[in-house]
Amino acid sequence: MGRRPRRTSSSPRIIGYCRVSTQEQGRSGLGLQAQRSAIQTEAERRGWADIRIVIDKGYSAKDLRRPGIQEALEALSKGEADVLMVAKLDRLSRSLLDFALLMERSQREGWSIVALDLGVDTTTPGGEMMANVMASFSQFERRLIGERDKGVTLAAIADGLNSDGVATAQGGAKWYPATVRAVLQSVELDKETTLGDHG
Repeated sequence: MGRRPRRTSSSPRIIGYCRVSTQEQGRSGLGLQAQRSAIQTEAERRGWADIRIVIDKGYSAKDLRRPGIQEALEALSKGEADVLMVAKLDRLSRSLLDFALLMERSQREGWSIVALDLGVDTTTPGGEMMANVMASFSQFERRLIGERDKGVTLAAIADGLNSDGVATAQGGAKWYPATVRAVLQSVELDKETTLGDHG
């Protein structure tokens, strides 16, 4: 199916997605109210009046198997909304892979993603570029992990990245075994944080 043309109206239809990871937070409203307020404030600032809030209470962000996000994605897929907005990207997902897949889906189906904390806003060219950089970095991380699991040495990975002309995460021109190790350790740390997600 081809990409659906984006709505030309000056006021797109928004789904604001909020999530808290414990039932306690859900009952008390802690966290939910702040997320809802941030989304509504930004929507009002942009003059976007058509907004619907979808909430997941008591779910972590380790994957997308949550009733609220599935409801939101179904509405977006059916053309019932144009923008998925979150106050913080980690409310949507803590997995860069899941985010990359959501980006691909939004581009294919013709809707946009706005994450207020990271400047991800695929309704604008600059924000779309930021989202694509994040998606590309997730693919790069998976490639690094795949090479490491095959038993390739850090030096060989560094040589391969240098010959491919890939810049380092800090924008440097040359990779070293220590640089590769630092990236792999940050990925492992992120995986541990995801597995032990309490947020």
